[in-house]
Amino acid sequence: MSVWRSIARRFIRRVISSIPAIIGVVIVTFILMRVLPSDPAVFFTSSSVTAGQAEIDSMRKKMGLDQPLPLQLGMYLRDVARGDLGNSLTTNQPVVKDLLRRLPASLELTFVALVLALATSIPLGVLSALRSGSLIDHAVRFLCTIGVCMPTFVSGLMLVYVFYYLLGIAPDPTGRIDIFVASPPDITGFLLIDLALIGDWAGWRSALDNIILPACTMALFVLAPLTRMTRASMLGVLGSEFVRTAKSVGLHSWRIVVVYALRNALLPVLTMAGVVFSTMLGANVLVEKVFSWPGVASYALDALMASDYAPVQGFVLLMAFIFVLVNLTVDVLYGMADPRVSIE
Repeated sequence: MSVWRSIARRFIRRVISSIPAIIGVVIVTFILMRVLPSDPAVFFTSSSVTAGQAEIDSMRKKMGLDQPLPLQLGMYLRDVARGDLGNSLTTNQPVVKDLLRRLPASLELTFVALVLALATSIPLGVLSALRSGSLIDHAVRFLCTIGVCMPTFVSGLMLVYVFYYLLGIAPDPTGRIDIFVASPPDITGFLLIDLALIGDWAGWRSALDNIILPACTMALFVLAPLTRMTRASMLGVLGSEFVRTAKSVGLHSWRIVVVYALRNALLPVLTMAGVVFSTMLGANVLVEKVFSWPGVASYALDALMASDYAPVQGFVLLMAFIFVLVNLTVDVLYGMADPRVSIE
């Protein structure tokens, strides 16, 4: 019980210490959006052929842009504290509602991509460490280099070209589910879960087919850091004292690698996975655009192109909150995975 009490205290302290960082992110994002050269009032009145300076001034007043910047910031912080992120002028909906509607799509894609990346990078990293300096090791490191050098939109377009255009085994890259399949009721927002809950396995297969290519694209993007971390961690553990002791007493090699070496080597990989997850969630905008994925990143990009402040500020605040939450989760899991780690 004392361990769990220590974990709870650490969790609370980390939450409190993260509040200034989140406030700083909100303030910096607010200021950056205000110093952009584009004027959103001009953008949203340009569709009217009779729009003049009076209409532009009226729109600026409606958006609150006629107030001094410190006053605008104070009003925005007050609204954020109330849970009000403003309204999107492009969708005419509250930003909170838009983000909550699109967030499950981004989370589902990121979770699947992370699972694919871990399922690939951990075996590759272990194999590379066990065969250090061999042809296999060089091949794995070459694969990681390609993954780092190739932008996500390039790898995504290549996958679409090969598997959809040439081979014809992938569905149209036009969303989360086939247009001829009925969408499930919104239970969790995760299509793979919702379709399984209602027993629509044909729809579940369609959702799985549609998520494979964008998930593979994102997995390739993070394959290199996860594989390299696994390799480096395994090399360090394989040369440790307890591994040499295990070999000297005659334990089977697979038991030494899987039970003893890999378990200890996964701790830094767990930390890297948390960082990678947060990065993937915020940086998958190009993947969402290539595959017409209705996530929060593409929503924020559309708002940025339209000089719609509120959705962009809400997206950045959401990413900061998720980043803090993921780091807290990694801290807790790290302490649970290795009892030797001091919780304090």
